[in-house]
Amino acid sequence: MPSLIEDYALIGDTHSAALVSRDGSIDWLCLPRFDSPACFAALLGDNESGHWRIAPTEPVLGISRRYRGDTLVLETDMTTASGTVRIVDAMFPRAGAHVVLRLVECLEGTVRMRSETRFRFDYGSIVPWVRRLDEHSVAAIAGPDSVTLWTTAPMEGHDMATYAEFSVSAGQSVPFSLTWRPSHEPAPAPQDIRRMISQTEAWWSDWMAGCTYDGQWQPAVRRSLITLKALTYAPTGGIVAAVTTSLPEHIGGVRNWDYRYCWLRDATITLLALLDAGFTSEATAWREWLLRAVAGDPSRVQIMYGVAGERRLPEYEVPWLPGYENSSPVRVGNAAVDQFQLDVYGEVLDALHVARMAVANRRPGSARDLFLSGIHSPEDDGRDDSWQLQTKLMDFLETGWRKTDEGIWEVRGPRRHFVHSKIMAWVAADRAVRGIIESGLPGPVDRWSALRDEIHHEVCARGFDSDRNTFTQYYGSKELDAALLYMSLVGFLPATDPRVVGTVAAIERELMEDGFVMRYPTAEDGAVDGLPAGEGAFLACTFWLADNYALSGRVHEAQELFERLLSLRNDVGLLAEEYDPKLGRMTGNFPQAFSHVPLVNTARTLTEALRGRPRSRADRAHPPGHFFG
Repeated sequence: MPSLIEDYALIGDTHSAALVSRDGSIDWLCLPRFDSPACFAALLGDNESGHWRIAPTEPVLGISRRYRGDTLVLETDMTTASGTVRIVDAMFPRAGAHVVLRLVECLEGTVRMRSETRFRFDYGSIVPWVRRLDEHSVAAIAGPDSVTLWTTAPMEGHDMATYAEFSVSAGQSVPFSLTWRPSHEPAPAPQDIRRMISQTEAWWSDWMAGCTYDGQWQPAVRRSLITLKALTYAPTGGIVAAVTTSLPEHIGGVRNWDYRYCWLRDATITLLALLDAGFTSEATAWREWLLRAVAGDPSRVQIMYGVAGERRLPEYEVPWLPGYENSSPVRVGNAAVDQFQLDVYGEVLDALHVARMAVANRRPGSARDLFLSGIHSPEDDGRDDSWQLQTKLMDFLETGWRKTDEGIWEVRGPRRHFVHSKIMAWVAADRAVRGIIESGLPGPVDRWSALRDEIHHEVCARGFDSDRNTFTQYYGSKELDAALLYMSLVGFLPATDPRVVGTVAAIERELMEDGFVMRYPTAEDGAVDGLPAGEGAFLACTFWLADNYALSGRVHEAQELFERLLSLRNDVGLLAEEYDPKLGRMTGNFPQAFSHVPLVNTARTLTEALRGRPRSRADRAHPPGHFFG
């Protein structure tokens, strides 16, 4: 049986990632990409679905773990009656290599250890052919995939698994590595595992040296930024929403989705968080990924793409996996790729606007200039692909904004006029107008200004329930939606506007459970989302509530709520998508960009509020790192 979601730690190489449980088991690993079929899938089944555990053979009396400083090198200490061992886990972040590194070190005493590896390709469905290469290596091969396990410990195979038993005494260590390669290529040569771990640690430390954040919540923010970096696919600049598929939003339920793809919305807000903290090279890579991925008819922009910009992400079920704690079905691919979600147009135009203004306000002559010049150059806007893309998106939105859509929550019920979607269409028009006025870009400013005003008027007229003094989920509805908290963050209305204050009060009354915000009311008949009722509190929504508190002057309440959210992080600082207040457990895919991004952004908003100058996301036109520096 897999561990609790919050009992996992993340290691990754900016190509793929693995989840390591507290008891030393890698229960999820996809190679060579985030969205490749898993070769260890015990997370969604059991040990027979594939895993790699290294642990003492005798009972473990205590476990503690941590990352080495600002890195993704994990240390897990296990204490037994005989002594204490440390397992160091990492993935080597170098182009052309897909290597999981594990090092067993004895800190005191003498401890008997066991490594158990069950290779299972294609999400646990294929038992590969395993053969010995030499005294220290075995290779598992099936179809196009092969992994080579190397160690100095003696290995043997039985019961469809590979075992290594050995003892370590104080000061001794035993290295392991697992290397993926296409099955038609030769096996890799043995490598220096200790040196590779040191290089991995240095790689992450060097990357984090570019962070400009110096605010009050440094450990939480810096760990979230590292996690977001781990969700980037280095070869293309794409950013995935999470490293897992089908971790349930409700234990035992059917709300199980594949998040190993690049949502424009998630990638955009991740970009903004990284840009604010000084990581401009990621912004450059993401911009280029975006331009490649969405190239074509703007009316057919997808809400998500594969990590290399793939458009076809067909959804299918994996019936041989029972799902996490029997939460089925397990899904691969995501049918939401075919949905129309109006809000992504606003997210994309807002991100490109922020990048453009960051260039305009930068201090000339710095190393950061070289990065930012790759994001956008105002003097080249007339011919720049980025502005051409934005104008094409606006051409579509001039009529497209009137369409119904599936909304930010990707409902599988009927399309509707979701209020949040219309607000984000207003954001798109607003940022386009500001680009023309503030940056001198070419475009029909009068027409787009009129469009912006028209959208704003309609949302306030048709999306607001004056009897209850609140905006609603969609035109004419009585239901609420936590996405309405976004309106003050993007500048649609200030947080102090009575209509926003009324909406916050309504959400506090109707959508909060044990102090956390639910996305929207779910019903057994699935009237809105087409799914059975039941899910945890979506963590991003509670961060947005804290933002609204901070922006409206309720700073003490904002800080209390933010600290409560921080307390949900696991022992290595990670968050899933949701939290179930009834069970006191994390739910949903893990770790989730859409949780770590608002953590970074709320830290920023709250710190400004504590300094007496709160600013919304709409006021982010400043040099990258200016707030933190």
